[in-house]
Amino acid sequence: MQFLLAFIVVGPLIGAVAALLPAPPGLRGKNSDQAVLRHGVTVTGAILIAAIVLALGFDHDHPSKMQATTDISWIPALDVRIHLGIDGISLPLLVLTALLTFLCALYSYFKMPDGPSPKAFVALVLVLESGTLAAFAVLDLLLFFLAFEMVLIPMYFLIARWGGAQRQAAAWKFILYTLLGSVIMLLGLLLIGLKSGTFDMVALATDNGRGLTSSVQVIAVLAIGIGLAVKTPMWPLHSWLPDAHTAAPTVGSVLLAGVLLKMGTYGFVRILLPITPDGMHTFAPYLAAFAVVGIVYGSLACLALARPGSKGDLKRLIAYSSVGHMGFVLLGIATMTPTGVNGALFANIAHGLITGLLFFLVGAVKDRYGTADLDTLSGASGAALYGRAPRLGGLLAFAAVASLGLPGLAGFWGEMLTLFGAFDPAPGLSRPAFLTFMSIGAFGTLLTAAYMLIVVRRVCMGKRHEEAHRIADIQTYEFAAWTPLAALTVLAGLWPAVLLGLTDPAVQKLLAGGKS
Repeated sequence: MQFLLAFIVVGPLIGAVAALLPAPPGLRGKNSDQAVLRHGVTVTGAILIAAIVLALGFDHDHPSKMQATTDISWIPALDVRIHLGIDGISLPLLVLTALLTFLCALYSYFKMPDGPSPKAFVALVLVLESGTLAAFAVLDLLLFFLAFEMVLIPMYFLIARWGGAQRQAAAWKFILYTLLGSVIMLLGLLLIGLKSGTFDMVALATDNGRGLTSSVQVIAVLAIGIGLAVKTPMWPLHSWLPDAHTAAPTVGSVLLAGVLLKMGTYGFVRILLPITPDGMHTFAPYLAAFAVVGIVYGSLACLALARPGSKGDLKRLIAYSSVGHMGFVLLGIATMTPTGVNGALFANIAHGLITGLLFFLVGAVKDRYGTADLDTLSGASGAALYGRAPRLGGLLAFAAVASLGLPGLAGFWGEMLTLFGAFDPAPGLSRPAFLTFMSIGAFGTLLTAAYMLIVVRRVCMGKRHEEAHRIADIQTYEFAAWTPLAALTVLAGLWPAVLLGLTDPAVQKLLAGGKS
């Protein structure tokens, strides 16, 4: 198991190096571009299989225990260790990352975004996968920081070289925001390590902040929280996200929404909640306040973009919806209760599945119509996707109702548990304040339903004129790339115990200071 986890983290890096080398003569196929894209599918497929085997071999009776651990001394002077391990919190994120990256590689094999050579594209996607998997698997604060930073450069180039209009400005905005947040975060991580004498996340979580004074915890939460909030992204540190999503290629948007944003919220749960509980207790009401503002702000921005005549971009609208959805995740974390944190982790996975599917679908609509502008798409009588491409229209409507939190689909449980957590927050937190936050969050769900239904009406409905040409419906490769996300959205909605059975014991242990 430990070798399997090490392979999952390091394998994509080896694959990235191999992608840049000339393809062996027997594996070239029709041309070298096809060979390197096939290489990307093969490597990400092998990592996905390894992640599934790891999940099957995971001891589901003890999900709170760190498993498949590797612990090797790396920099003895600073007590920095190559420490890897997974528990019920990190395992779902690890599998989600492996799945989304494989689906993106498969999609790109048939629909490579316009830009430079596929060699660099495949290598960057694999480096991005390695960095994200490492962030969810490492158990050392400095290694977490390195993994956190490792994903920035490949995502910058994916946006800047393979993106659409305004891609250079969007890529620069993305990297400047996240780098600035990361510098502040590093100071907080160093403060914890130097004051406690170790960077080991398991030891620090078990200590539960007893080795750190309250003032050190408050400063650490503020510094680390800013870095994590930028990546999440939390309002008002979110403004890089809509530009990055609008400019990014389809697979870039899928990976950014489905995987990269989760690194921020995972850091809150893995680092701040167990290591600096007093500091989190101080900032929890403020975090919750920013979260619910983000929920309402994201929804109002989407409503403005969905309004006829506003020239709203559909990709930009989905990006703003992510600000609202991640607000629910932050609200759950801010409650500091098992119910709220479990809801946050569930919403994390649900958002990865549903928003990943939405960006795939919006990319497909843009490819067919040549634009993602809602006014152009809806035209005089609607884009009439139901009539022109019924399967594409039906799947877009399914993803939209999943995103608005329809009961029976994955989006529902995370939001509901988060609101339940806010109804009864951790002892010491102001219940009237959190009841207010709960009410605002519940109002946000109504706004989400409003803008998603407007989008479905404008894009999918409408009378198809006889002279309006039919467009290609879902292709075989699109069906292969999108079906797993739709199926898992239904499975998680109907059988939430699969995910909650993994996360709940680990969350209980985390909040109890390392005691099961």
